[in-house]
Amino acid sequence: MNLKDIHSVYFIGIGGIGMSALARYFKFVGKEVAGYDRTPTPITDGLVENGISVHFEDNIDLVSDTFKHPDTLVVYTPAVPSKHTEYQYYKTGGFNLKKRSEVLGIITKDSFCLAVAGTHGKTTTSSILAHLLKECDLPMTAFLGGISEDFDSNFVLDGTEYSVVEADEFDRSFLRLTPTIACVTSMDADHLDIYGTKEELEHSFREFVDRIKPNGKLFVRKGLPLEGITFGIEDGADYRIENIEIEHGAYIFDLITPSEVIENVKFNKPGRHNLLNGLAAFAMAVQTGCPPHRLAEALATFKGVQRRFSYQIKEKDFVFIDDYAHHPTEISAVHQAIREMHAGEKVTVIFQPHLFSRTQDFADDFAASLSDFDEIILLDIYPAREEPIEGVTSQWLLDKIENPSKKLITKSELLGEVKNCKTGVLVALGAGDIGLEVPKIKKELSYAH
Repeated sequence: MNLKDIHSVYFIGIGGIGMSALARYFKFVGKEVAGYDRTPTPITDGLVENGISVHFEDNIDLVSDTFKHPDTLVVYTPAVPSKHTEYQYYKTGGFNLKKRSEVLGIITKDSFCLAVAGTHGKTTTSSILAHLLKECDLPMTAFLGGISEDFDSNFVLDGTEYSVVEADEFDRSFLRLTPTIACVTSMDADHLDIYGTKEELEHSFREFVDRIKPNGKLFVRKGLPLEGITFGIEDGADYRIENIEIEHGAYIFDLITPSEVIENVKFNKPGRHNLLNGLAAFAMAVQTGCPPHRLAEALATFKGVQRRFSYQIKEKDFVFIDDYAHHPTEISAVHQAIREMHAGEKVTVIFQPHLFSRTQDFADDFAASLSDFDEIILLDIYPAREEPIEGVTSQWLLDKIENPSKKLITKSELLGEVKNCKTGVLVALGAGDIGLEVPKIKKELSYAH
């Protein structure tokens, strides 16, 4: 498929974080763009502000004739049910229907593509990488899985020679990419509803690695069962961080590369997991020819990504943090970061489990990671694309948590519950719609302080 022959692009599920980045791309390169999503969000509001038409009713009559022309490219997300009216219209009409991942692969195949894979850390690592390349003035397009606070967007267009993408293992999407430089941050079991076993997930990662272009390079976190250039913290990796200190809430460390040592590098995002994300992005960026010292300086100015250890309130006696963590490993990483940066403080967690299948697969690990917090507030499971699984409930998960300071509440009870949090640390975790509650919580607690 030659994208130059496409005049209009229609998105079914345009409000998704990955879909909306593609929509912005096609708008920027001069295509007619429109789409459907279930509900208005700040993302769809932003698309409308960019001149993209969005509607929220599954009704083909609401789609303009521009997007019923045979040369229309239709992009859809796997979350769209097959019975969806608009989807059926385009499918039965013989239109060019493609998944988001396939289109992303087509857009980036002829560029110097830097792809970040892994069950954790993709969005933060790719956002840091985009920031580093921007600071080095490289002509770059970036498709991000979150809203970068450096760009205030999930999409960056400063040229097309280089591309930065997230290589998403969900639905084997990353097997559509052909990266020049790839990175694998982690390979923990996840998406077992798709893969069945951890072994099958790991096999898929190996298939992704095999798609790296000839003369390309692979970076892997030290300890992963993949052959590549390694990165890590104080573990003898090819690229590594040593001599870590904390000053005024920021990390100061030495960055060791295969050819030099860069001392007193500063990085502002809490958590050892974020240090690894920054290191991975740095190592990948070096391959573009950017001077390592300039890249190290740019690490210090990275602002962050919305919903990735994002401080909502940061006062002397009270802190409110928002994070996307939805896997036991991610929850433990957030816990480590809080204990390191806010030592001795009482920490209360609000957690909304995401997916019945994930809750079922990792229930004991969720319970263990949540038990480390001082107080646990649990919300009902956010189903996303799934139907309920008998016996898999938040009450079932709550019963497994070995900490007496725990409770299960509804979202409607949340504001009343948190308004008494006036000291210590409060953290909201989850990949569902808990993010929509965060501004309300912030407003409620701002009044209280």
